[in-house]
Amino acid sequence: MKILDTVALRCDLPEQGLPTGLVGVIVEEWQPGIFEVEFADLNGHTYAFAAVAAKDLLPLHHSLGKAA
Repeated sequence: MKILDTVALRCDLPEQGLPTGLVGVIVEEWQPGIFEVEFADLNGHTYAFAAVAAKDLLPLHHSLGKAA
């Protein structure tokens, strides 16, 4: 995973109130395997940032080329 990848949470982050499946975008890599993810609504208004371990993120793809 890298900056600007679209990802979904694999588990709840209860301390931030973020549920499994929530979609966000990686905006920073703090250290290997730890990413800052921005969560925004469909209008582009950010409502949360969270530092998330790579193991807790599912990369999402918009084409077969990236997913293969």
